[in-house]
Amino acid sequence: MSKTKKILPELRFPEFENEGEWEEDMVYNLVFTITPPKKITSSNYQKYGKFPIIDQSKNYYCGWTNDNEAVITEDLPLIIFGDHTCVIKIAKKPFAQGADGIKILKTKDKIFPEYLFHYLCHNEVVMEDYKRHYSILKDKVIVFPNINSGEQQRIASCLSSLDEVIEAHSKKLELLKDHKKGLLQNLFPQDGEKVPKLRFKEFENSGEWEEKKLGEVGEIITGNTPSTTNSENYNGSKLFVSPSDINENRYITQTQTTLSDIGFSKTRHIQANSVLFVCIGSTIGKVAQNKVECATNQQINSIVPFSDYCSDFLFSVLECFAKQIAELAGIQAVPIINKTQFSSIKLFFPKPKEQQKIASCFSSLDEIIEAQAEKIEQLKLHKKGLMQGLFPKTIMN
Repeated sequence: MSKTKKILPELRFPEFENEGEWEEDMVYNLVFTITPPKKITSSNYQKYGKFPIIDQSKNYYCGWTNDNEAVITEDLPLIIFGDHTCVIKIAKKPFAQGADGIKILKTKDKIFPEYLFHYLCHNEVVMEDYKRHYSILKDKVIVFPNINSGEQQRIASCLSSLDEVIEAHSKKLELLKDHKKGLLQNLFPQDGEKVPKLRFKEFENSGEWEEKKLGEVGEIITGNTPSTTNSENYNGSKLFVSPSDINENRYITQTQTTLSDIGFSKTRHIQANSVLFVCIGSTIGKVAQNKVECATNQQINSIVPFSDYCSDFLFSVLECFAKQIAELAGIQAVPIINKTQFSSIKLFFPKPKEQQKIASCFSSLDEIIEAQAEKIEQLKLHKKGLMQGLFPKTIMN
């Protein structure tokens, strides 16, 4: 009995359930490339202008131009495919092409451009990691319903609407982060100041903040690494923090590497609610807090605050001045701030009650930011699952 290919998605909108099987074809049969009348070199990018410029950068628009001769006048939308990168974009208004490195694709009559755009963005279709190149992409098989049925448009509309929701939540997240940056600049004394620009009302007459060295506000502990050649030191329940574990989230709750009880016994223990600061390497200046007792590698200096100093306040003040602290490492092959330098860093601190008030403000804001980031991540996971259902796998009968 001969085998035939049956192409149907796992999920289908009710109005298309009886529309039959989907088609398949190579990308090069579904599109043709557009040659721009003129390319704008990066040195001629402008901050403002009549027409946006698109290239292979991650930002949707990389600049602007007023050059009418460079504008692509083909019917839109067009798909922008990074020739040497993983960038895929869709252009919906007149634009100019910046430099080289992209292919501009216009779809033929068999496929709806937004449908193809979402299909190309689907993680099972695009090439692994950063190996997407048009010379490879053009030979890929695309599956699609008949364009006249309206199913392509329905799928594209669904995914585009979800993208709009994700974008709206992403903008909200950026606004929250910008709000936090403003608060950091105003609730901590800046250069030459001994009091902040903004102060909670109950502390307006509390006097100047006191300058302290970090070594005076807590115990400084430089991490160490148990022998990596001894397997009994690893793969246990104890967190072992390295710079790669410190990301945009404030709190360390899991780590890429864990230690066994034996391995943990060979480290300098960092008690819960300490502040961890990366002092060596390209990510110098990253800061976090540990929810539970942990150990760190030698790239991290931890501060275990003394009783008069609030851990949450210490985190926020270090976050505020992280860039300036990182600059103390200077320009060298491996940037480093040693324990002595780190302990000698001077910052201003108010009395404990004011520390607590400021710390509470930023802790609440960080919780909102993390919740918003988690909401975006869940939406992206929802979209990923939806795409897996809406775009079929080829099944052999």
